[in-house]
Amino acid sequence: MTHLAYEVPMGDTILRLGRDPVMMGILNVTPDSFSDGGDFSAIAGATAQARQMAADGAHIIDIGGESTRPGSGEVGVQDELDRVMPVLDALAEADFPVPVSIDTYKALVADQAVQAGARIINDVWGLQRDPEIAAVAAHHGVPVIAMHWDTARDPDKDIIDEMKRWLSRSAEIALDAGVGHEKIILDPGFGFGKTFSENYILLNRLEELHALGFPLLIGTSRKSMIGKLLDVPPKDREAGTVATSLLAYLKGGHIFRVHNVRMNHDGLRVAHATLYGAPTGRD
Repeated sequence: MTHLAYEVPMGDTILRLGRDPVMMGILNVTPDSFSDGGDFSAIAGATAQARQMAADGAHIIDIGGESTRPGSGEVGVQDELDRVMPVLDALAEADFPVPVSIDTYKALVADQAVQAGARIINDVWGLQRDPEIAAVAAHHGVPVIAMHWDTARDPDKDIIDEMKRWLSRSAEIALDAGVGHEKIILDPGFGFGKTFSENYILLNRLEELHALGFPLLIGTSRKSMIGKLLDVPPKDREAGTVATSLLAYLKGGHIFRVHNVRMNHDGLRVAHATLYGAPTGRD
């Protein structure tokens, strides 16, 4: 399909979304994330990983201080701030060249993170958990990523229809708070509140979500939908992740949130060249 084009204002720059896939590198500064918990909880390790992902092709670094893996406990505001703020401060002091997003559903964390330099708010609860987080985004003039995570949806209804309804509500919350339409990005929420088979139905019908009129972020990296299918642990799911990224790109996905930036970046470059033509002068 032809990729829909969007321009997302992000401070003094524009995040252009369309044919060119945008890579978002995952930087979990948590002790218990399902795939990389504890790997980058120290400031030096986290900043080094951010620099490596930028070198590998990341256009955005997404920093999160609370795990959303099944069974993980909630983290208090101060504990989350204690995890993410030192990394944000270190990247700001180093004049890090790649924009940073903050992965949180808490308004207080989002507010502090944006003041420290984060330029996007990425909310896994689609702005529907903490009602103040949309107002924080509007106040600071930053884009929001609203992910689908509807724990109360009717399993007997069509999943895509239910997702459209729920995500439309997220967009309404953002707009009502004063976030511009052009600053809203939607995330279908692979792996969140969905069965194993529903994740693949979603991937197959992803293009139907374009009717909502917003760019799409894809987050399938190392998810259980891949692990259960291939019977492999999280860090052995890279091939499956690349496959889902490529399929989602063919369905019009714009941003790809991944752990292994280089592998997905390279795979998506091949897909881009196939759809839109390879660079000239290399014969």
